[in-house]
Amino acid sequence: MSTVDPRLARHREVWQGKPALRAIYRDFYREIRQVCAPGPTLEIGAGPGGLKSFADDIVATDILHAPWLDVVADAGRLPFADASFGNLVMIDVLHHVACVRAFLAESQRVLRPGGRIVVIEPAVTPLSWLFYRFFHDEDLCFRADPLAPCAPSPGRDPYTGNQAIPTRLFGRDAERLAREFPRLRIVTKRRLSLFAYPLSGGFRPWTLVPERLVEMLLGAERLLLPWIGAAMAFRMFVVLERHE
Repeated sequence: MSTVDPRLARHREVWQGKPALRAIYRDFYREIRQVCAPGPTLEIGAGPGGLKSFADDIVATDILHAPWLDVVADAGRLPFADASFGNLVMIDVLHHVACVRAFLAESQRVLRPGGRIVVIEPAVTPLSWLFYRFFHDEDLCFRADPLAPCAPSPGRDPYTGNQAIPTRLFGRDAERLAREFPRLRIVTKRRLSLFAYPLSGGFRPWTLVPERLVEMLLGAERLLLPWIGAAMAFRMFVVLERHE
């Protein structure tokens, strides 16, 4: 068995050592579970394995090997039978996927009718643009076409990402997405995340918020998001449902 990628091992170490980060993700997990359809749930890009520790009925996959995960799998070539799952879940993964078109086609295949894709992804707003553009090490390019045909890219670094992809895919390309993948319909799209996650430092070793304040901050976010989310939100919460 191959060794664990050092970046994935570092994320696991940070996850285990930052209770404030885990508290924020528990809130994400509760949001996800509330919208899941009946049936087995597949997590793509499970990384440090947080969702599986919250709900052990998850099939956790990643393109990188780790002993705490269930399956090594590429999002564009899922090793599962047709109609195997009620849900596909991704947290900060879609913008890393090498071929979004291939992932969507595979999602249609492995989801049962009525099954759902649930994603939490970067949302580009005026405030978050500044953060993602100047203080984050991933690309932010709106010229990239999220639905472009693509060929396999062996050797591609799985940590390569374009944070603009979700905002474009579920924004100005939403009608095109509906035309080209008519069995996948957006049923929920809303903004998420204001202060708590940036203050936590994410998967960096530092944090500016103690665990005891996380719930208070998240409660304040829920009140403020309808008013200032369009200008300041850092993430989006999107649910797509598979229809016949």
